[in-house]
This record gives sequence, C-alpha cells and structure tokens, in this order.
Amino acid sequence: MLATMWTFAGTLAPVPVTDRPDLVAAPVARAVAGMPDAALVGVAAIDAGLADTAAFCEAYGVDPADGANCVVVKGKRAGIVRYAACLVLPTTRADVNGVVRRRLDVRSVSFAPMDEAVELTGMEYGGITPLGLPADWPILVDAAVAASPGVVIGAGIRGAKLFAPGHVLAALPGAEVIEGLGR
Repeated sequence: MLATMWTFAGTLAPVPVTDRPDLVAAPVARAVAGMPDAALVGVAAIDAGLADTAAFCEAYGVDPADGANCVVVKGKRAGIVRYAACLVLPTTRADVNGVVRRRLDVRSVSFAPMDEAVELTGMEYGGITPLGLPADWPILVDAAVAASPGVVIGAGIRGAKLFAPGHVLAALPGAEVIEGLGR
C-alpha cells in the first residue's frame, strides 16, 4: 500500500513519517506522534536549497498542483495579536485581506515577519507546516487542499517534505476548511 499511497511524490520515495522523525522539526514530530492518521503521512529528505516550491517541483518531478503552501499571518484588534496558518495550493494566494481578516476578526492582517514566524513555530522558514503549530492558532485550510487526494507540504525543516492526503490536514486540531481561501 505504501508504494502507491504517495504517487504524487515525483522521483522521491517517501517513508512513513513515524519511521523518520529525524526528518521533521521537533514540534512536527510531537504532533505526528499524537495523530490518529499518522500512517498516512510520508516524509522524504530533499536538498534544503531546493525547498522553495518552484525549485523543488522542477528538481523532483512534482507537479506544482500537488503541493500546498503554509503561510503564517497575524492580525491585531484592541491590542490583541492573533495568529493563524493558511494552507493553500501553490497556484493560488491566500485571501489575507478578505477571508482571513474576517475569520480572525481583526482590522488588518499581514504575513508574519520571518523571524517572528520561525520563533513562534519552532520551524525553519520555508519549511513551516500546519503540523505542530501552536495549539491556539487556527489552521485555515483551503477547500481545494482538503479535497486533494494528496499534497506535498513542509516538514518544519527545509531539508525534507511531507506527503499527506488533504483530509488528514483538514482533520488537524484547530483546522477549519474554508471555501475560497485560496484565490
């Protein structure tokens, strides 16, 4: 079954993430350890210099439509800062000023600065993933990601990628599937 589970992995040969926790950031490893569907999540080592979507897809023969990008956003209302993660297809952009702003109930929202996102998540920039994020953050999952039979996402480090069905990501604690999040 594993040989055919991650057919969207291009030239990579993922293994169950539970077999290789060394290939993910510490918060990701902790999250995976408590996931009921962890066996459906694969991981593969990659060249960290090829972690960005376009370079990764070209180097490893992965269709860009089979990926999902996780971006950290922050907004503020009445002096309270609110964070969230948005998971969208790489062929779209998160509707930060519309859908996300309304969902977070903030006056304005922006992408979190790189150093802030890295510090708060315990993950490397360019590898931030929805698995293992702070428990009080909503994870906003575009409906197209949730419906996907499988997507490639970050592993919390730039030197690996995770492979998971969309329904597993939609079932993460704090996850909300939102139609039209990615535009």
